[in-house]
Amino acid sequence: MKDEQFRYADERFADIQMLRYRVEGFDALSLRQKKLVYHLSEAALYGRDILWDQNCRYNLPLRRMLEAVYVAIKRGDKRLGILPEAETRAFGEYMRRVWFANGVHHHYSMDKFKPTFGEDFLRKALRDIEYPVDETLMRLIFDDKFLPKRVNQADGEDLLQTSAMNYYSPDVTQAEAERFYAEQKNAEDPHPVMYGMNSRLERDEKGRLVERTWKSGGMYGKNIDRIIDCLSSAHEVAENDKQRQVLASLIEFYRTGDLRTFDQYTIQWVEDTLSEVDFTNGFTEVYGDPLGLKASWEGYVNLRDNVATHRTQQLSDNAQWFEDHSPVDSRFKKSVCNGVTAKVVEAAILGGDLYPASAIGINLPNSNWVRQEHGSKSVTIGNLTHAYAEAAKGNGFREEFVIDKATRDLLNTYDEALDDLHTDLHECLGHGSGKLLPGVDPDALKAYGSTIEEARADLFALYYIADPKLIELGLVPNEEAYKSQYYSYLMNGLLTQLVRIELGKQIEEAHMRNRALISRWVMAHCDGAMTLVVKNQKTYLQISDYPALRLAIGKLLAEVQRIKSEGDFEAARRLVEDYGVEIDADLHNEILSRYRALNLAPYKGFINPCYNAVRNDAGEIVDVKITYGEAFDEQMLRYGRDYSL
Repeated sequence: MKDEQFRYADERFADIQMLRYRVEGFDALSLRQKKLVYHLSEAALYGRDILWDQNCRYNLPLRRMLEAVYVAIKRGDKRLGILPEAETRAFGEYMRRVWFANGVHHHYSMDKFKPTFGEDFLRKALRDIEYPVDETLMRLIFDDKFLPKRVNQADGEDLLQTSAMNYYSPDVTQAEAERFYAEQKNAEDPHPVMYGMNSRLERDEKGRLVERTWKSGGMYGKNIDRIIDCLSSAHEVAENDKQRQVLASLIEFYRTGDLRTFDQYTIQWVEDTLSEVDFTNGFTEVYGDPLGLKASWEGYVNLRDNVATHRTQQLSDNAQWFEDHSPVDSRFKKSVCNGVTAKVVEAAILGGDLYPASAIGINLPNSNWVRQEHGSKSVTIGNLTHAYAEAAKGNGFREEFVIDKATRDLLNTYDEALDDLHTDLHECLGHGSGKLLPGVDPDALKAYGSTIEEARADLFALYYIADPKLIELGLVPNEEAYKSQYYSYLMNGLLTQLVRIELGKQIEEAHMRNRALISRWVMAHCDGAMTLVVKNQKTYLQISDYPALRLAIGKLLAEVQRIKSEGDFEAARRLVEDYGVEIDADLHNEILSRYRALNLAPYKGFINPCYNAVRNDAGEIVDVKITYGEAFDEQMLRYGRDYSL
């Protein structure tokens, strides 16, 4: 695509808008760096099926079955009889939703998709193309009561028995799993591994609980062997010795599955601050496990944006100042902030749990002791945030939900830049701040751990985005700018994020609970500085005292850090359940109706660019070309053909 033909917004279906992102810095790379991007991108794509299987044990055979029908329809397979047009369209949308979610459950609500085509339609199509009908898969699609939710977070229920995710055998209970991992931990170990991170918990032939490790020769062994091959090719063209060391340790981890080796890899990865091309690859985030122990597979590759990185470098250079001036109790502060590095990057490829829906900021590693002793690495993915901003221009959202023109003007002037800065503060300083007290189990908050951690990082960002220090550093233009972020964040937490939830449901996703928790708690403890008001039968957020909101945010940050540092499970449970879960049905219905009238998609995802290696007669790569024109369904089918083992 030429620049003038590039479209950020692409195909739309169901509640999803597909976007494209440009990798502006790729053409300026050396051939060696282009090869590195190519091999790391291949490694990021070979893990795709691992995530599908983690999300539900039937996802891979389901995808193969649905794709067989989709391809037959797309190619006009003459074996197919006449199919009703409405059901054919409905089937195509269902296929796209399954692709987008990496499985049969919605990527955000975790609820199973409900088909709008009939069972007879699918059975007939399968018979016509002579594809075996699997009754379990038919039940998965059409029986609402069979595996209805991928991750259940309802208080008081057995979270494993009521979740469809595939990190545990179906007969393993929550109490058994928690006891199994509690018995492995040693409170005296200063460098504990992240127990259970890269394994599935199941029973052996005698009924005893055992772990099956994801490694070469173990679970997902074929996929991991291909990932190892790609990482080995990347090792040959690495930018420097440190990056070669990082790749060597990651390869060794994949070969052995050893969690001590994984910690070694993460330490070396944090220390690699010079490479222009960077990546993550492996078992990373724990949102897909209701117990917050087992990590979903993800991979991505990025290029440093040297100009924009100046912004994040200002933050990381002053990390100790922010830690020292935090409103939390001094017992929970780091006396020395080690190795806090941050940069703005361009995504070059998205894979696994970062694709098609992606985070816009990442802070790793997740190990508490590694972060405390060696630091962390934070990125804001600039070309993704730019794609979001471009796609949102002129869509009418602010005109509908922001209370008045003065506030809209405030947001239009400052919010895009302040949104990026919030992400920087959240990832670079928020996740990297604070410490656990000695002897506190990093998993003490159990199912509430992810929500509390995201709230902690968001509160840190909100507190400091209003601080004069950011004006001093040249990151905020004036004393008014922070108000745009306060308004947009709190409006989202109280009102507009509800468009992502089906009427009658509660809030369940960790990030959404976090935003609701913060917004509702602050409104309840700010002495009327912000309220919900009704104008012309529409509900709006009204803020009368922004400095008062900052005081309330600081108080909540202090409490959330205390909960985290002390491992206070009961306080975490009360905070989340009291402020982060329930939804007022009348307000929810109103927000949904207003949003529907705008004809917008509440979710966005990305279509990856394609990297094509140009080889000479000897098979050596002499160039790597990047293209952007692949359609979403073409990309999904290609990934299924080329990267599924």
